[in-house]
Amino acid sequence: MAVIAVVGGPGAPGATTTALALLLAWPLGPGRRMLLVECDPDGGAVLAGALEGRVEAVYGLRNLAVADRRGLLAQTLWEQLIDLSPEGNAERLLLPGLTDPTQAPGLAYTWEPLMEVLHGLEPQGYDVILDLGRSGASGTSAVLARRADVVAVTVRTTLRGLSAVRPRLSVLAEDLAAAGTGADALGLLLVTEGPYSGAEVSREFGLPVLGLLPHAPRTARVLSDGGDITDRRFIRSELMRTARSAADEVQLLVRRRRQRLAPTAGPARLTAAPAGPAGPGAEPFTGPPAPPAPQPPQPYGQVPPVPPVITTGPVAPLAGLAPQPAAPAPFPAHVQPPQAGPAYAPEYGRQPSYDQQPSYEQGLTYDQGPSYDQGGAAQYGRVQPEQYRTAAPPPSYGSAPQQPHLDHGEVLRAR
Repeated sequence: MAVIAVVGGPGAPGATTTALALLLAWPLGPGRRMLLVECDPDGGAVLAGALEGRVEAVYGLRNLAVADRRGLLAQTLWEQLIDLSPEGNAERLLLPGLTDPTQAPGLAYTWEPLMEVLHGLEPQGYDVILDLGRSGASGTSAVLARRADVVAVTVRTTLRGLSAVRPRLSVLAEDLAAAGTGADALGLLLVTEGPYSGAEVSREFGLPVLGLLPHAPRTARVLSDGGDITDRRFIRSELMRTARSAADEVQLLVRRRRQRLAPTAGPARLTAAPAGPAGPGAEPFTGPPAPPAPQPPQPYGQVPPVPPVITTGPVAPLAGLAPQPAAPAPFPAHVQPPQAGPAYAPEYGRQPSYDQQPSYEQGLTYDQGPSYDQGGAAQYGRVQPEQYRTAAPPPSYGSAPQQPHLDHGEVLRAR
């Protein structure tokens, strides 16, 4: 249905815990699946937190940078997913984040293609949650928030939390209005730790409140540090109940924004001629041409349709087993690998090789100037062949005529 970005802020407001709660509480219809992607440039926290280190850090976002350079981003994505669904039916999946913040610069050119792939999952029944952490909505990864349907900012309702998030909300609103889909994509997910109510916070920041999550450290610790997510007390806890309500509000906001941003039909064509006399042979005015029908966006790089995640049956919950990827599609018929051209083909900007340079045996100079055996005069400063270096240089332009040379005997006879 949508791509939802969950953004944190200073003071550890619990963005990853909120994203995990939404993943497990998101209502899924028949054939629908949910995917959580850890996109925090500071590093992921689910492998060492909720999964308690039971899954090796060999899966994750860092493997997509190399795959994108090879043109295999869409196919490699399915090799990195982990099943988090309590039933083990692969309905709630996780793409682990970075294991080291120094890996983030390598994804600078992968964020935008990744968003193209994630948006392409919607027709196949996937909703996506992006955990952007504290710094994932700025810099090279700002495209993640700009292309999201909803940007939910997690805020603690304490004075310190509200004061710290104010400048971040201002920057996000300006960036979404200038380069995104609009500032109305912003919403607040409040952790009710402080004395301020949701109505007061909404009125102060001028943003809608998408959910009120309780400050329940014991329940939240199951999501942040590990625990049994199949326990009935956890499933029926206040945190998970409010997370389901927040998911409903997020879906409602997505539908409202898509109705507003949906392209409207163009104006009807006019068939009546304009008022006033028409020139001879003039055709009747039919108005401006109708705009072309909007085309659906194509996946980045014209990748083939992504296959379903599970191809070998359900996986055990939290087992850390990545599903088997489908075989890569063959080369498209209209795309052929480049053919090798003839040797030394004349191409623009191509420099001739050394075996093409003129040699001394050809009687030419380095700069292809005329040689003496061709009847041309050697130009000043050019390197001459060896057999012509003893020849007297020709007179230069404007020089005085040279006097004949007389030896000593000729001088005495002349006197």
